[in-house]
Amino acid sequence: MDLPPHIFLDEKGLAYTKLAFPPGTEKGAANVAQALGCKPSQMVKTLIFETGDGEHVLVMLAADKNAISGQLKKAIGSRNIKLAEPETVKRVTGYEIGSIPPFHWQPQGFRSFIDAALTHEDILGVGAGVWGQEIMITPHDLAAASAATVVNLTDRGQPVMPREMSDDTSG
Repeated sequence: MDLPPHIFLDEKGLAYTKLAFPPGTEKGAANVAQALGCKPSQMVKTLIFETGDGEHVLVMLAADKNAISGQLKKAIGSRNIKLAEPETVKRVTGYEIGSIPPFHWQPQGFRSFIDAALTHEDILGVGAGVWGQEIMITPHDLAAASAATVVNLTDRGQPVMPREMSDDTSG
């Protein structure tokens, strides 16, 4: 079955693999990881945050990670952020919480962020928009498909922004 995210990736020429897991699997990226025989660090949580200005942003984290609040606020550039309510997520993305694909639905200018920890994995799993369907994709292709900015949201010992990361390593 070709879903809108599959068609989008095909049109972009990005490689991916379709996987399926039992639709009776309990919701949550960690449960999907277990059902597919993957590590939780490979499964992507697709979260929608809302700023005090009414902007919505996409944040991608590994199933086994949580964003550090201060680093998330710095990356987004707002002190006033919160997880969007389920009805807001549905309105913004067109999808129910649980299997939101991190690409194809964003309007021009929509900001997306991917945690740098995800780039250390060889392959990642993201929702295909239908519970029970998963897309396996490389971190590079995921960032390209979602037009995401790579930021550090989970490691207190590293700077948030990529420029700061590259400045630290340039000597």
